[in-house]
Amino acid sequence: MPSLTRKMTKTGTRLRVLATFAAAASLTLALSGCTKLETQSPSSVRNAADAQADGKADAAGAQARVGGIGTVDCAHAKCIALTFDAGPSENSARLLDILKEKRVPATFFLLGKRHIDTYPELVRRMADEGHEVASHTWTHKILTDAEPDEIRDELERPNKEIERLTGKRPTLMRPPQGRTDDTVHDISRELGLAEVLWTVTAKDYKTNDSDLITERVLDQSSRDGIILLHDIYDGTVPAVPGIIDALKKRGYVFVTVPQLMAPGKAEPGKVYR
Repeated sequence: MPSLTRKMTKTGTRLRVLATFAAAASLTLALSGCTKLETQSPSSVRNAADAQADGKADAAGAQARVGGIGTVDCAHAKCIALTFDAGPSENSARLLDILKEKRVPATFFLLGKRHIDTYPELVRRMADEGHEVASHTWTHKILTDAEPDEIRDELERPNKEIERLTGKRPTLMRPPQGRTDDTVHDISRELGLAEVLWTVTAKDYKTNDSDLITERVLDQSSRDGIILLHDIYDGTVPAVPGIIDALKKRGYVFVTVPQLMAPGKAEPGKVYR
């Protein structure tokens, strides 16, 4: 267990690394240059897959296993995806305990340096417990400010480590600050990665008030939503049980991002939210 001093040092480092996140994290159109961001919704992916499928194959493909408790068809169910960025961290074990108790799957967009390489056992646990493990780059470098070789390195290093730890290569990534452009799309396509943004943000990087985090998520949530949270911040994990319980009462079913799109699949080089 890290000492309090070490924990405070690591937390301070993360806050500095992610400080610039605050200005733009709520903007899903945070781009450099004049690139126009085109995104696809989960429902459009499902509808396209349904149009290509027929009969029995379609019915089987539309069902996604959720949290070990059966299957759900998000074309009919009121689905929503819970996602967490920038872990794993010293808070992730407690978060995984909550998700296991609530029988809720999540999608984790993991950082490499000081996270994947510091908590490899938590990466394995995420995969073993049925969560989707994806990439948030190696050092949280803003990809639109990087050269192509740097972009490849930022994306490929966590891919290799996640595959080494879990046996499964990621198919999804989330660009830091949501910043992306044509170069990032092309390299993501080359590496077999689809980009996933979000529709709900609690801005938990700006507050440790768990009640406020919960309120913000509930106010913005809607069907096929993708919720962005960060388990590295002290106020976030305590908010998760209340978020889950309240959304379940509203009739939502929690799924991973790939389950949200089933029977369709995210296409490398494309952007989804």
